[in-house]
Amino acid sequence: MTVLVTGAAGFIGMHVAEALLARGNRVIGLDNPNPYYAPR
Repeated sequence: MTVLVTGAAGFIGMHVAEALLARGNRVIGLDNPNPYYAPR
């Protein structure tokens, strides 16, 4: 099964994607890296 994970660059999204990959799923990660938060 292919699963779309939104927010994949964040803490929860990354762990969800890892768990799905460990189960054998195909994962497509999507996120919106914008300058809203300061990178520091």
